[in-house]
Parts: sequence; C-alpha cells; structure tokens
Amino acid sequence: MSKEAEYWTAPTDSADHPGRLIMVTGRRNVDKFITNPRFKFRIAVIWPYDGDGTGMPDRATSELMEQVQEAFEKEFKRDPVAVLTGIYTGDNRRDWVFYTTSLHIFQRKLNELLASFPLLPLQFEAEEDPGWEEYTAMKEATEITEEE
Repeated sequence: MSKEAEYWTAPTDSADHPGRLIMVTGRRNVDKFITNPRFKFRIAVIWPYDGDGTGMPDRATSELMEQVQEAFEKEFKRDPVAVLTGIYTGDNRRDWVFYTTSLHIFQRKLNELLASFPLLPLQFEAEEDPGWEEYTAMKEATEITEEE
C-alpha cells in the first residue's frame, strides 16, 4: 500500500457467514475528503473469487489484486478525484471502497487503469453517501487505536 497513506487492519466476522473471517483495512487521515462536500459518492469495486477453505484468495489471485490496488492508488494519487477508504478481503470476495466526486469520471479512470490487466470479474455498487456513513461504521467497528 501507499507509503503516504496510513491504514489500520483488523479481523471481523462475515455478516453473511458467521465464523468466516473478513480482513478489514481502513484508511486514516481522510478528514480533508470527508469535509469536502464534493466527495459524496461511495463506490464499491467488488471482486468475487473462489477462495480457499477459509474464504481467502489463493496466492495468484492475491498477487493480481495487489497489482490492481497499486494501480488504483497510483492513479488517484496523481488525480485525486477518488479516495480509497476501505478494503474488505474474505468470504470469497474483495471489496475496495472509494469515495469520489463524480461517478462518470471514476468510471472513465477505472477503465483506463484496468486496460492493462486481463478481464477481471469485477462488480460495482454505487450510491450517494454524503455523510460518509459506511466509512464511519467501518472505522468504529474495526479501528484499533494506539491506546488499545
């Protein structure tokens, strides 16, 4: 992950399959995006995969996911129309959660940065979330502070 962005990672249980682990990685220091009313759209980029017995991706899939993530981070650092705020991995899927200023621009950027990869089994969910409710809930449920 990016050296400039700070993240935390914590395990949680799958809501759909209790007992299955989901690794949640959240981004800290996003206040400048939260307070900017233009970052009101939340987009989940979802990669379903055939996981191992614990629901985690195999090594080859995991390595390809990391390459895709690096492409996300590089592009949105260069042109900050979106910010990656959360990554959920487990229970046979990875979700990258972004907040963006424009669904149209995000889609165009995503198509451009994914053009160099093989066809990926990605799914998308998008909705307005001007209050950053999903991010706040993820942070409250999983962030481990230094005091703990």
